[in-house]
Amino acid sequence: MADRRLTGASGEHYVCYALARQGWVATLTREGLERTDILAVSTVSRRMVELQVKAAAPAGKVSWMPGAKAFTPAFDHEWYVFIALTRDLTHAPTCYIVPRFHVAAATWIVHCNWLTHPDAQPGTRNTKLAQARITAEVWSGYEGRWDLLEHSATSVPVLLPHWVRKRAGEPRVGLPPGHPWASALPPDWEGP
Repeated sequence: MADRRLTGASGEHYVCYALARQGWVATLTREGLERTDILAVSTVSRRMVELQVKAAAPAGKVSWMPGAKAFTPAFDHEWYVFIALTRDLTHAPTCYIVPRFHVAAATWIVHCNWLTHPDAQPGTRNTKLAQARITAEVWSGYEGRWDLLEHSATSVPVLLPHWVRKRAGEPRVGLPPGHPWASALPPDWEGP
């Protein structure tokens, strides 16, 4: 799938399918709502969520670019779904369901760690934060966690790797300005 628009559309449609299979009514926003690709309502709890879908085509090491919008203030019903599409249609894509708050923190931490890493040659790393690429390893704790959507994005446990938490406490990395975790990291960090 070389066309990025086809990759994105494939991801969005698959997420709608996955939500419907779990009792959510989902609709594509079709560019009508900034930062939101899908609006969904649970048929059981009546909870409403907004999802931004980032799809990766099956080629090499899978990674996603959350983009600059990841750092805009988030609400407790906003989520990302990172989806790794497959070439083999007999296997379902892999989905990672992550609160927008967690995406902002992880993207900042991973990128700033890479940018300022002590092993980096001075002047060789200058990629902007909006172009940060995050691999599946960072999102692995959120794989298949559709159940999290039934909760406030501010109340679910942090499932990011522990090394991400460690880097958040380092002065060279830290957290994005104004992030809710800036005063204290969440105590319920359960990631791998």
